[in-house]
Amino acid sequence: MKKYKNIYVAATSQHIGKTTTTLGLVKTFMNQGIDVGYCKPVGQQYVNFMNHKVDKDTVLFADLIGFDVDPTLHSPVIFTKGTTEEIIDNPDAFALDPIILHAKNQLNRIHELTIFEGTGHPGVGTIANLSNARVAKLVDAGVIMVVEGGIGSTIDMLNMTTSLFREEGVPILGVIVNKVIDEKAEKVSRYLNMWLKRQNLNLLGILPYDKTLAYPLVKTICAAIKGDCIMHPDNMYNRVADVMGGSLVNMTELKSFQNILLLTGTRLINRAIKKIISFSSLVDHESTPLAGIIITGVGDLSEESINYVNKHKIPVIQTPLETYGVGLKISRLEVKINRRTPWKVLKAIDLVNRNVDIAGLKDQIALG
Repeated sequence: MKKYKNIYVAATSQHIGKTTTTLGLVKTFMNQGIDVGYCKPVGQQYVNFMNHKVDKDTVLFADLIGFDVDPTLHSPVIFTKGTTEEIIDNPDAFALDPIILHAKNQLNRIHELTIFEGTGHPGVGTIANLSNARVAKLVDAGVIMVVEGGIGSTIDMLNMTTSLFREEGVPILGVIVNKVIDEKAEKVSRYLNMWLKRQNLNLLGILPYDKTLAYPLVKTICAAIKGDCIMHPDNMYNRVADVMGGSLVNMTELKSFQNILLLTGTRLINRAIKKIISFSSLVDHESTPLAGIIITGVGDLSEESINYVNKHKIPVIQTPLETYGVGLKISRLEVKINRRTPWKVLKAIDLVNRNVDIAGLKDQIALG
C-alpha cells in the first residue's frame, strides 16, 4: 500500500473554507484511486450520533467517503459548553493527546492518506494545549492554509497565522486562497505568488467566489428568526438565492424565477402573491419563483394565496419579529456546507478539482 504524509487543513479564521477545501481534497484524491481517511481531531459543533457526541462535519464526510463513524477515530475530542472552565479548574484531568494520537495511528494504519480538518482559527484549542498548530504537529501532518481572497489583508493574515505553525515546526505544504472575485483573480494570483515565494511558501490554488455556496436553506433561516412553519414543512430544505420584500415584487426582480424568499408583513402578503401570479402568467411560467415565504405579524392568507401556496407546496413561516429584524438576522447568517446541501458538496469538489494543483501537492506528500 502506497503511503502519503498526513494533511492538516487549517484556515486563517472561521468561515473561510476549511470544509469546502477538505471536501474537495478528499474526493479528488479518492477519484485518483487513493484510500483516504478523514478526521476532525478537535470539534466544537457536534451532533448526537449513536449515543456519542460527534462533530457535525464528521457525519458529512461519512456520507461522502462511505465510512461507519467511529467517534474515537473520526471525532476524538469534542469541546462542549463549559469545557474551557473545566480545563482551567482541573487541567490534569484532561489527557487529550493520547486520544488524538490513537486516532492518528489507527487511521494511518488503515488508509494510504489521512486528511485532518482543523477547527476555527489556528489558536482555537489553546486552552487545552490543542491549538490547530499543535494538533497538526501531534498528527505529524503538513498544513494547507486556507485564506480568504485579497492581497494586503490576505498577506497580513497569513503572516500572523502561519507563525503559530512555524513555532511548532510544522511544515506548510501551501496556501489555498478562497472566495476570489473573478475579475481580481489574475492580480491576486500575481502578487500573492510574489510574496509567498519570498516566504518559501507554495500557492496551491485560487478558488473563485461562488455565490451558490452562500445560499442558506429555508430551515436555516427559520431557526435563525425563531419562526414557526405553518404550511408545507416538508419543503424546508429549499435553498434560498435571494430575499424579496413584499412591497418590491416586480417583473424585473422576478426575472430569474427561482429560489426567492418572500419576506413580508401580513398587510402585504396577499397583494404580493397576487402580483407573482400575474407576472408568472404573463411569461407563461408554470413553476413558482418562491423557495419560501416569511410572514411577519399576525394575519390571514386569502383563498387565492392559500391555493397558490398549496399548489406549489411553498413552506410558509410565521415569526413574531418585525420585517427589519428578520432581514438583519438573515444578513448575519453564516452558511455552512452540510448534509442537507448536496449541491454545495458537489460544487466544493468541482472548485478544488479545477483550481488546485493536486499533482504538485501529491508529489509533496508522497512517501518513498
